Amino acid sequence: MHELKGKVAIITGAASGIGRAASILFAEAGANVVLADLNEAAGKEVAELCSRTGNKAVFQRTDVSQEEDIVALVACATQTFGRLDVMFNNAGIGGAVGSLEQITVEDWDRTQHVCLRGVFLGIKHSVAPMRAVGGGSIISTASVAGIDGYNGLHAYCAAKAGVVNLTRSASLEFAADLIRVNCIAPGGISTPIVYGGLANKDTAEAMLAKAQPLPRVGQPEDIARAALFLASDASSFITGHTLVVDGGATAGAIATARRADRARSFSGQRAFAGPSFELG
Repeated sequence: MHELKGKVAIITGAASGIGRAASILFAEAGANVVLADLNEAAGKEVAELCSRTGNKAVFQRTDVSQEEDIVALVACATQTFGRLDVMFNNAGIGGAVGSLEQITVEDWDRTQHVCLRGVFLGIKHSVAPMRAVGGGSIISTASVAGIDGYNGLHAYCAAKAGVVNLTRSASLEFAADLIRVNCIAPGGISTPIVYGGLANKDTAEAMLAKAQPLPRVGQPEDIARAALFLASDASSFITGHTLVVDGGATAGAIATARRADRARSFSGQRAFAGPSFELG
């Protein structure tokens, strides 16, 4: 396992899905963790699970789209543990779904605020404490939707493409400080934000198992392990990189038809997919 012993990590969107898996894995790898989410009850539950590893975990309710919340989150890490080594900007929402002509400006803006501005703020306010300890690792959750186009997910695609290119530009600015900036582009992963709007988890996983060349369902732990690699010293010469973890979905034509079929199902709708714990 990649080691994080003695390091302090912030994980946003920590109450469920990828963030929950990463929080537990980071704690098992030796990190003290600061967990952030809007879902207070579930976030505190994850913090308790992390604490059982023998490392320390604290939870702070955070809206990643609000600068004052991110400032307070970083301050929580530095005041509680004296340093910050890893920032995992993972929080996100599905956002505006449906025909581009039907998306409201309000839904478009909310999608960008959470999925892109939240990453910008996480990077911006992590740099100073990481510079103070001689470097660090900033990781953000992008998506294969930031690499490929998906009909009906216009706002999400635009935000995640922004995360990919912000990763590149930020990596150039902070390389001299030994602060590495990378992102992960998950494919279809079985998380509440994916299956929360469908009939049930089993139905979603049956669909996801056929969504890429590797014939199995992507799990939160698959992304958490990629994040752990990027957080650890094992990736110390990697920066400005988008690590695609998608079971081969973006590799070529095998999955193209399946992606097109899924995209058509969104084309005539207008909806908004908020935080996973609000989906029913």
